[in-house]
Amino acid sequence: MFPTTPPKVLHLYRRNAPKRAPCPHCGTQGTRKGFHDRTVRGIAYHAILLVHVTTAEYRAACPCCVTFRTQIDGIEPKAQYSNAVREAVLDRLLDDHMSLQRVQASLQRDFFLDLSAGFVYDCLRWKVQQLDLAEHRRWTLQAFSGTLCIDEIHLGELALLLATDPVQDFPVAFAVVSANDQEHMGRFLRQLRDHGFAPQVVVTDGSSLYPVLLAQVWPQAQHQLCVFHLLQDSNAKVLDALRRLRRQLGRRGRKRRPGRRANPRRGPTAKDKAHFVFKHRYLIVRRRDQLTQREQKDLQLLLEYLPALRELRRFVDQMHNLLERSQTLTQAWQRYQALQHDAAFAAIPELAGVLQGLTAEKFGKVVAFLRGPAGERVRTNNHVERANRDLRHYEKVRYGWRTARGLVRFVVLVVERRWRERLRVCAPQLFSPAGVSQGAGVEQPAASVQPRSGQRAA
Repeated sequence: MFPTTPPKVLHLYRRNAPKRAPCPHCGTQGTRKGFHDRTVRGIAYHAILLVHVTTAEYRAACPCCVTFRTQIDGIEPKAQYSNAVREAVLDRLLDDHMSLQRVQASLQRDFFLDLSAGFVYDCLRWKVQQLDLAEHRRWTLQAFSGTLCIDEIHLGELALLLATDPVQDFPVAFAVVSANDQEHMGRFLRQLRDHGFAPQVVVTDGSSLYPVLLAQVWPQAQHQLCVFHLLQDSNAKVLDALRRLRRQLGRRGRKRRPGRRANPRRGPTAKDKAHFVFKHRYLIVRRRDQLTQREQKDLQLLLEYLPALRELRRFVDQMHNLLERSQTLTQAWQRYQALQHDAAFAAIPELAGVLQGLTAEKFGKVVAFLRGPAGERVRTNNHVERANRDLRHYEKVRYGWRTARGLVRFVVLVVERRWRERLRVCAPQLFSPAGVSQGAGVEQPAASVQPRSGQRAA
């Protein structure tokens, strides 16, 4: 065993104990009654930082309270750790996306801090108390573009409802609820309406939660169905038809005697063709402008091996043209009518199911983006889904908060950091001045005072 070097111990002295200090409520000067000394842990790399704090207790000369104490900026009353330690915990949780156990191990390794899981939860509570969400809500109303994306995900036994602005690129609001149903979604949408949000366009997926609720809450708003989800469902049906045709091709293969090799001059067998079709099936649903030269040749060979796939490929091309962002609304409806009256598509069961589900009412919601300005045509709710996936990854995979309160605080702070990253220059101040913490070794004495707990206040 090699001897371990004991960590370096650093001492920092902080004092705020003048002879007279103002009352924290009315500012009347009080007389010093006595001194109070305590030691808290600060943060210093590869060292133990001990912050020795000296404050004083004062006899109040006003009816606000009996006595009060001075405090030190960057150190909470009765706290065992400075605010710099709390900020280090939150940076690792929210910026570095560490798990709770990794946060504890990281601070133990780098700063010799032995933190409990309860202290990590207390850091969340401490930071949430500093947020000024009312001020930020007023700002979001001013910066709101008029387009709202809404989605929901499950976080264990709870559900997260999230609304974002895809044009201005910021989260608007969220709610953590016990069930993902119309009752909770309706309450969430009505709260947005009561706060003053009146969107012109609301983008959602094809869930049955939204049509009735949106018609009740925002009857003037256009309901835009996500184009991505529509193409995803359509491509799934196309691939179902491809599998059926490929199985038919494989069953038509030539039979060879056991032990006899295939003659290469006769070309690939039906079984070989079926294997090629299965291996390159994704080319049927990929956009033509995204195909490489190699993929274009493979697609041509795919259609030669199984000519029945030509109708599937033609259907996919027409679906992409149907949802183009650069077309006009009249062109979209003309293409829709041509697609619905194509007899070749109706003869394929899988495609007939797609056309039957794409009713005129649904298609009107799918192309609602064509009614807006060209620069603000949002066709998908990918913006809110990306935020939801990130939150689910951070919470479910890495954390699994044990209480609903801890989960809500975590989501609040993650969303707030997204606000701060996106709106660093023009966003309002989200924290009160009392929440500003100082780094270890640079704290300055402050004149802020707070009454002792349990003492009388007016």
